[in-house]
Amino acid sequence: MRALVQRVKEARVTVDDECVGEIGQGLLVLHCVEAGDGAEEADFLARKIAKIRIFADADGKTNLSVQDIGGAVLAVSQFTLAAEWRKGNRPGFSRAGDPALAEQLYERFCAALKENGLPVKTGRFAADMDVSLVNDGPFTIWMDTND
Repeated sequence: MRALVQRVKEARVTVDDECVGEIGQGLLVLHCVEAGDGAEEADFLARKIAKIRIFADADGKTNLSVQDIGGAVLAVSQFTLAAEWRKGNRPGFSRAGDPALAEQLYERFCAALKENGLPVKTGRFAADMDVSLVNDGPFTIWMDTND
């Protein structure tokens, strides 16, 4: 399971010009289920994201989590994070999880974030989404449960 985690001042997802998810300060998480992933990876990734300390404290050091600052998470499913790009010029997505299972694991991931005490907004699974954000820092972290 993969996630691209971005510290944001604000983020928003729209589908057909309708806002389906929006947050202020917090984390934008682009989430990808790969073949072989299961509930254990979803729960682990949610715990790590809830507790990762990437927000500044009073001294300007990255000692605070999104929970500590009272921030929120905008979780957006993005199977393209599973892209295989080394061969040729057109990426392949055979490593991406089966869509039905991927949707279940995405929902579980979002539920696990909520269980970790976070307000969570979401995109719309399998929709053509427009994502806008103000990246804070920028501060972006790549997370892969296979690492």
